[in-house]
Amino acid sequence: MFKLNSKYFAKYFVSGVLAMLLGLSLAGCGKQEEKPTTGEAPRSAASPPGGTNVSSPATASAPSAPSASALATADGERSGTRVEITELKRSSDNTLTLKLVMVNDSDKGIGFGYDFGDKANEIKDYGSIGGVNLIDSAGKKKYFVVRDTENNCVCSRGVKDIPPASRANLWAKFPAPPDDLQKISVVIPHFGPLDDVPISR
Repeated sequence: MFKLNSKYFAKYFVSGVLAMLLGLSLAGCGKQEEKPTTGEAPRSAASPPGGTNVSSPATASAPSAPSASALATADGERSGTRVEITELKRSSDNTLTLKLVMVNDSDKGIGFGYDFGDKANEIKDYGSIGGVNLIDSAGKKKYFVVRDTENNCVCSRGVKDIPPASRANLWAKFPAPPDDLQKISVVIPHFGPLDDVPISR
């Protein structure tokens, strides 16, 4: 009786051990850790597809801060557009040189075309900033962009549209105001007026 039980016991014990080993082996094969490809960090369950360096829309479209060196800034009529005056300097040829940056943080391009030209010179001013003016309120005088013998503005011309999330450096020359005038207003179409911009030498 004892021998019979031990035979059965040995038979079932060996079968059970084999079954358990086979089960563990299959479980191990079925749950292999996914190996990352070269140069790619392993992904956690919370990571988005494509890795962890995906910026959120809020970060990607956040407006840029005005430059610390800007003499004056003004927002545009369209939200997300801005202009920064970077220089307004007297030149030796009795002119005043204006340098500015037009910033487009909006979701649409800034079209140039005729938008920034002088209405009196609309055809010539296509794609230029010929419509920018300087205004001396105290002296009650308005200064227009200097023009050459062919009536072309002495300013940024042939300017392409400014796409979203980009900027353009622009310039224009004006007749120099009297030497004692130290500040002047800059008027750029479709932007707020920039008052009391300092004139340097």
